[in-house]
Amino acid sequence: MKATGFISLWTLVSLPCGQLANPAEHEDVVKHAIKLHRGKGAVITQRKQWVLENCRKLSGLLRQKNVVLNKLKNAIKAVERDAGLSDDEKLFQVHTFEIFQKELNESENSVFQAIHGLQRALQGDYKDVVNMKESSRQRLEALREAAIKEEMEYVELLAAEKHQVEALKNMQHQNKSLSMLDEILEDVRKAADRLEEEIEEHAFDDNKSVRGVNFEAVLRVEEDEANSKRNASKREVEDDLGLSMLIDSQNNQYILTKPRDSTIPRADHHFIKDIVTIGMLSLPCGWLCTTIGLPTMFGYIICGVLLGPSGLNSIKSIVQVETLGEFGVFFTLFLVGLEFSPERLRKVWKISLQGPCYMTVLMIAFGLLWGHLLQIRPTQSVFISTCLSLSSTPLVSRFLAGSVRGDKEGDIDYSSVLLGMLVMQDVQLGLFIAVMPTLIQAGVSTYSSIFKEILRILILIGQILFSLAAVFLVCLVIKTYLIGPYYRKLHAESKGNKEILILGVTAFIFLMLMITELLDVSMELGCFLAGALISSQGHMVTEEIMSCIEPIRDFLAIIFFASIGLHVFPTFVIYELTVLLFLTLSVVIMKFVLAVLVLSLILPKTSQYIKWIVSAGLAQVSEFSFVLGSRARRAGIISREVYLLILSVTTLSLLLAPALWRAAIMKCVPRPERRSST
Repeated sequence: MKATGFISLWTLVSLPCGQLANPAEHEDVVKHAIKLHRGKGAVITQRKQWVLENCRKLSGLLRQKNVVLNKLKNAIKAVERDAGLSDDEKLFQVHTFEIFQKELNESENSVFQAIHGLQRALQGDYKDVVNMKESSRQRLEALREAAIKEEMEYVELLAAEKHQVEALKNMQHQNKSLSMLDEILEDVRKAADRLEEEIEEHAFDDNKSVRGVNFEAVLRVEEDEANSKRNASKREVEDDLGLSMLIDSQNNQYILTKPRDSTIPRADHHFIKDIVTIGMLSLPCGWLCTTIGLPTMFGYIICGVLLGPSGLNSIKSIVQVETLGEFGVFFTLFLVGLEFSPERLRKVWKISLQGPCYMTVLMIAFGLLWGHLLQIRPTQSVFISTCLSLSSTPLVSRFLAGSVRGDKEGDIDYSSVLLGMLVMQDVQLGLFIAVMPTLIQAGVSTYSSIFKEILRILILIGQILFSLAAVFLVCLVIKTYLIGPYYRKLHAESKGNKEILILGVTAFIFLMLMITELLDVSMELGCFLAGALISSQGHMVTEEIMSCIEPIRDFLAIIFFASIGLHVFPTFVIYELTVLLFLTLSVVIMKFVLAVLVLSLILPKTSQYIKWIVSAGLAQVSEFSFVLGSRARRAGIISREVYLLILSVTTLSLLLAPALWRAAIMKCVPRPERRSST
């Protein structure tokens, strides 16, 4: 009975692949199959006749396919023995025959795969959703592999067609005399072909078998819709790769990063339009915030909100905009380091090291306590507490731009303490990113493996401390032997030409950035240390470099703050305004109180008055919580709802930061000395 059912299944699948081309005949087959399934079909003799007839058709096709394969093999042998053909021509003809062989074999494999797939589906339990999902996944994988094979075969056919055209041209050229210009152009054409073959990277073939590579179905969207209206040819559309966008089944959008033909320059017009739009809209937004007494950076954030997914949704290259905005952070921290000399860093290094560590430990302790009361997983509580313990270095750097650096002789000025603690928090950020995979594993680990996870975390902390020691050793060597001669050489070469000075300073920033990155420390710390090393050369050097780098920093900072606005969702804030305000005020007050408590314990008695200003500068959440939150959401540490809460609380805390900072400045800094960028 099973054999008869399998033969019937064979015939049902193989019949459309045979000689049936009539729609009416297809319909008859379907009706007959339904009758057989319901047990109301024809008599047994008719059933056997129907099965035998269609099995005969399929076996005939398979025999015909074997005959054709034998003929192709003989044809290949004949071509290889033909002395009248050149090696290139032999290679071309053999390759063409092999493509046809592959097509026949793949068609036969498709028939058998379809039969086995249908048999597996009929044997499955359709009340089991998991089984249905697994069957669907297997069919999807088979379709993806089939699509990839067909795409590769199509590419091979295009190459064969190109080879055939080239052979025809060569034959025509041999039959007629060419002018000198034609001969030159022919040589240039051959050289261009060789160039394309040399620079072409077979990225698809090289990576399709790499572990972790998945085949995905994507949609390709052309930006210029007018092409279709003008009935542009398919070749023109395929050549216009610079304007294409790919969209996968998860609604992720991709743009071209490296074209196949590197000889033709291409531009990402999406990215160009995005930067132009941000630059144009940031002016009125920044001017409006200045008019009402807010820092201009909030105008740039509003610009990102208006252009982002929650507004006009006109920004297409969100990832590229955020990447360019990161350079705004790099140059901002460089200028912070430029004003933060190593001597001042040496004066407050104990406070800078102890303060952030104590605050982070206290935040995690409070987070675990509230998590226990609210029945939140410990890993989730630790992550949220660590995110909220970080403060925004770029924001505070803008607050401190041009502000007073000291009040009394011998006292510790608040800017040194604040910047030192923020730099230490940036180091903690790098440490937390390094520990994050272990935190993910700890969320699913059993109690028997907790000791191993703790040991692994301690090893990671030891590695980070070793990396920090290596970084500061490199900085000591650079300060003692390299930075002085390097700057003097730059200054001598840049007389009358600031380009050399700007390029040299930028190269030094990127060098320090790469050093800290290679040593598994945050890139932001490298930029800060680059500024601190250059500031050791004296006040005149600092002023000269600052005048050159500040315009670059200002433009890139606009992009950075606009990229923050891309992740602000006003509708969500409005829907949950009461809850978000309560959470934001709780976080701000808690961070302020904890900072005051910690600074009261570690600051000298003569500098206790600065604890209010430093605490006000730390009482907000860093924009890097966006990055940490997105990684944690992808890893399953936090849910979508918690992620949106973190984004909203971070944004509202940044909006409240200027008011709290101004209040602290008004209270603690004497009136003649107040000078803040806020």
